[in-house]
Parts: sequence; structure tokens; C-alpha cells
Amino acid sequence: MATTAAETRVFLEVRRQLQSALLILGDSKEGGMPLDISIMPSSLQVKTPEDCTEIQLPAEVRLVPSSCRGLQFVAGDGLHLRLQAQAELGTKLISMFNQHLQAQERCTFYCQSCGEVIIKDRKLLRVLPLPSENWGALIGEWCCHPDPFANKPLHPQEEDCFIGDSFFLVNLRTSLWQPRPELSPVEMCCVSSDNHCKLEPKANNKVICKRCKVVLGETVSSETTKFYMTEIIIQSSERSFPIMPRSQFVQSVIAQCLVQLSSARSTFRFTIQGQDNKVYILLWLLNSDSLLIESLRNSKYIKAFPLLEDTLKAHSSSAWSAVKVLYQPCIKSRNEKLVSLWESDVSVHPLTLPSATCLELLLILSKSNANLPSSLRHMNSFQVAFLKM
Repeated sequence: MATTAAETRVFLEVRRQLQSALLILGDSKEGGMPLDISIMPSSLQVKTPEDCTEIQLPAEVRLVPSSCRGLQFVAGDGLHLRLQAQAELGTKLISMFNQHLQAQERCTFYCQSCGEVIIKDRKLLRVLPLPSENWGALIGEWCCHPDPFANKPLHPQEEDCFIGDSFFLVNLRTSLWQPRPELSPVEMCCVSSDNHCKLEPKANNKVICKRCKVVLGETVSSETTKFYMTEIIIQSSERSFPIMPRSQFVQSVIAQCLVQLSSARSTFRFTIQGQDNKVYILLWLLNSDSLLIESLRNSKYIKAFPLLEDTLKAHSSSAWSAVKVLYQPCIKSRNEKLVSLWESDVSVHPLTLPSATCLELLLILSKSNANLPSSLRHMNSFQVAFLKM
């Protein structure tokens, strides 16, 4: 039987660690129609009175047809069923978190938004992770002698790069010839004195891209600059600038950052805050072993159920590793009490990003949530979303 353009919305989430899968088949026509579903280890076939849709699964995904259970119809979603699955990643994920920084290699730093060269052909002799933000307090608790590192901040030398939770620290000496980012214009603030108000320069240490004016980071000292991972791409000088959709890059960086921190520090709750310490999002990492598969060949229905970004460009059986998160938006004074509780909880880890990127991330989460099947969009009082890795 000939296969027609897919009008049946297919959502498949495979949990690699649990070896299980959730399959949702949604009818694109309101009111529904009879479906004949055939599940094979490497494919799905959905027949209706009008057409037949066959979906080939990626080579790394295998279903166990005999394990189907929990078949039910959910209004607004379609048919739900669970079954056993096996999933292996055929290719190694490209890490956006540390961007494969290696010592003894010449690197070029680019603005991810526009491709402007920020640091050209820098040889890095040392690439080192920074300790946690409370390392100074831990030394005071564990050492019997005075703290030898007191009032000695960790600043990189000329050929160093220090890696933090969501940023890079590099040394930008004015004596080095290289393209340099701009400092944002000096802001003015109103200072009241003797019932009079006068304008005085306000300290502004933001670093912006010369070309697109995006905030890239901030100056830490006269020689040290902090660049946020969500704004910078670091490539070997032998390679060209990689073009990547902004949304995809932000998702990948944040997702891998959450996975790294949850593994290293056993923390699963995060506050996403701007450079002004204003909290934009409360984020709770639910799992990091999801493999998402969606099939929508007809662009008419992609707008109605586009879980994955760039669906039009991707093959209908593409699989994406993703992290599943719960989130609460905190803009416009929303969830103030919950924000206060999380900020006072030592198990919650803050992540600082440029304010514009915080809003970008909130938009990405909101779009992911809106495009999920309606029964999967909420968990308790939180909203649910996926971030592709």
C-alpha cells in the first residue's frame, strides 16, 4: 500500500535507562477516525480509511511489540500506549558545554549570534575547571591553618582559560593584538544628596559584540573577562565558524550544563538569573536520558504539533537526545514566594546568564511546552518542557 503524507501526529519518548517508551498517536482531524496500528521492532504503521502512514524508526531504536500495555484514548491527544524499547546512540554527542577546549591548541572565539571574531588565534596552555562558588568557605572549615587563598581571586594568566558553571574566564591584555569586544556605554544613575538629584556615572562592566551588540559577558578585572557559554563559540583556529540556529545552540548549552552540574554536585534544581541577579526561571531537571522521535511530514500539521525544532529540515524519523525539565516562569513578579524559598535553599544552584538569554530560554521552554501533547504539559504546579542536547 502506498504511503501518503503523514496526517497522524506521532510522538515517541524513549527512556534509555528504563528501556521503556511512551507512544502517542494523535489524529489530525477533529473528532477522530478508526486507526489500525501495526508496531514492528523498527517501524510503525498507521492505517486510516483514507491513508496509510509508515514511520521508519532510527537504526538505534528498537521496540518490543509484544510488550504493549496501557492502551487508552486521551481526549485532545489521541491514543496512548507504553512498551519496552531499546535505544543506543549511534554517534557520540558533540559537547557544547565545554566545546572540546584542549590545552596546547590554538583557538578562535566567535560571537555565536553573528560570527564576529572576539579572540583570534589564541593558544591555550592551560584549560582548567573552576572550583564551586563556595570553595573559599570549605577551605575555612577544613583547614587548621589560615586560608592561604584569602583575598586571592582565581584569575587566568595570558594563555589560560578557566571554565565555570556557565562561563569562560580568559585573560585579555591590552598589549595583545587581537579583535576585541566593546564595553557597553556608560550608564547614568541618579544620586540624591541634600534633596538634590544629580547624574553620576554608573559602573557598567558588560562586554558587547561590536557587530550585533549582543551582551557576551562582563569584565571581572582590568585583564580578566568572563564570557558566557551561551554567547560564545570556541573553535580550533584551523576550522571555520559553525553556523547553528540560535535556539538550538542555547538549548544544547543549557541542557548539557544541567546534566554536568547534576552529575557533579547532585543538584537538580536551578534558578536562571540575569546579570542583575533577577530570577527569570525556576528549573527542575527531571531526567536526562530521553530520546525523542516525532514524525510530521505534512507542513500543514507541523504548525499544530511541532515538538522538535527544525522539523521541516529534519528527517521524519530523526531521534534527538533531550533533557526533560519542569519550570516556572518568574517574570513580572510571578511566583515570588517560590523564588524566595528556592533562593534560601542551599540545594538549589543559581545559573547566571545575560538577561536577553534568560528571556530566550523562557521562550524556548514555553514553545516546547505548548507543542507537547496536552496531557504531558503539566506536572503538579510546574510546566513540562524538553531541551535538546
